[in-house]
Amino acid sequence: MGLRGIGVEMTLDRRQRARARNTPQVWQKKKLSRPEKVIAFCEDLTISSGTKAGAKLVLRPFQKKFIRDVYVEDETGRRPVRTAVLSMGRKNGKTQLAAALALCHLLGPEAEERGEVYSCANDRFQASKVFNEMSAMVRRHRYLYARSNIGRFHRKIEDLDTESTYQAVSAEASTKMGLNPSLVVYDELGQATSRDLYDAMDTAMGARDNPLLLIISTQAADDTAPMSQLIDYGKKINSGEVKDPSFHLTMYAAEEDDDPWVQSTWRKANPALGDFRSLEDVKRLASQAQRMPSQESAFRNLILNQRVAAEARFINRSDWVINSGKPVIPPGSKVYAGLDLGATRDLSALVLLYQDPDQIFHCVPYFWVPGSIRERTKIENVPYDAWERQELIIPSGPSTDPRVIALKAAAIHSQTKILGLAFDRWRINDFKRQLEDIQCDIPLIPHGQGYKDMGPAVDILERVIVQGRLRHGGHPVLSMCAANAVVTRDPTNARKLDKVRSTGRIDGLVALAMAFSMTVAPRVKEIDVDTLIA
Repeated sequence: MGLRGIGVEMTLDRRQRARARNTPQVWQKKKLSRPEKVIAFCEDLTISSGTKAGAKLVLRPFQKKFIRDVYVEDETGRRPVRTAVLSMGRKNGKTQLAAALALCHLLGPEAEERGEVYSCANDRFQASKVFNEMSAMVRRHRYLYARSNIGRFHRKIEDLDTESTYQAVSAEASTKMGLNPSLVVYDELGQATSRDLYDAMDTAMGARDNPLLLIISTQAADDTAPMSQLIDYGKKINSGEVKDPSFHLTMYAAEEDDDPWVQSTWRKANPALGDFRSLEDVKRLASQAQRMPSQESAFRNLILNQRVAAEARFINRSDWVINSGKPVIPPGSKVYAGLDLGATRDLSALVLLYQDPDQIFHCVPYFWVPGSIRERTKIENVPYDAWERQELIIPSGPSTDPRVIALKAAAIHSQTKILGLAFDRWRINDFKRQLEDIQCDIPLIPHGQGYKDMGPAVDILERVIVQGRLRHGGHPVLSMCAANAVVTRDPTNARKLDKVRSTGRIDGLVALAMAFSMTVAPRVKEIDVDTLIA
């Protein structure tokens, strides 16, 4: 009968178990393809709650398509897909589908000897949801119940035939080491505040012959989140830019320029709308978001499945992407620069800005990160380690080293001509001394961080971006700064970039704004700014 402990349910007696387990099951029929077996298994499960409780689960066309795409076999009879991502708005049956597929790998046609199936969530309550759905489905299926031990206390299910186990795991668990998963289902990765659990599960799957990492979630709020990186990679595959048969993305989301208040937009992100996703509920949430601006970001993120943070951002993501052209600064060009010199352990940014004859602005940023890159990556949940490997950031030793930055500025000045470098006064005397030591004559111009100086800089930066006249090359560190940036206003409606209210590092955007001040400063008294960049 298997081992039993605290909170373990007694199954049927031995005779009942034998009778139930010898009953042919629908997914065991011959000539079914691998995806058809998975679909047949899922549709033999019983819904345990809601208005359709007691009825058989009926997969919708969008769910069947996802299963066919993920479980298709190659010519060797193996499943090529190792990572599958399904992203859509909330309440579209993600948890129910996750539970059904987890059972399929534990007790159904995808089960293997001594398999390990895990469902992952960001907290214990969320982790319990998939377990509760799975255990309820097992109790309502005589064959599955005959094969199972259900441990409520540890949120664990054991298959008595194959010795496979299922375990619910949360990010709060003390350790995830020593695992050997055959299937991992991560529920709502987009809302994770740390990537530790995802990384632990992803790296643990190497010992299995044909494991599967299944992520079912709404989008994350920012570009650096693990969910965002997976979606961006999947989009490259779907567009043909990258070829990787081991990765699959199915995405339901509203476009950034869609009208968020019409049903046609809602349907793009909610394939079950009007079915088991309540249309009336979405109407209610949309109405509230229209009346209360503070609710709009959450509506866009959770219901429309858009990459939108709760805090209103300074730069619209679609506007920033339009400006992703490659910057070109010819050797010997006259340029301006902005420097945001970090504190002892903060990010430092130097941004060059060149205006070409067609009035297009080309910017090239440089970033320095002090201290342990690995530790910073873990604490801030930002891929500094990957950026270091790609040489997009420069390690500067245990703490911010003004000499390293001064040497880089001097090297740039020797290849171009920096007409003016705007700086924040923080630690600038150290930087000046380093320039003097190496006899570099870059003109340094102080730039305040208050509304008076930053107001015009922010206005110019915003207008150039909206007009599509910036070329930043999609630099990921600068793009992170742009995505994090939040502005505040004074009583006169002047704006400044606010590091306190922003959700992450914005140093690169601050340096870029200061560089724009330098670009227009020599002529700002003679030419109206609107005319200059119109």
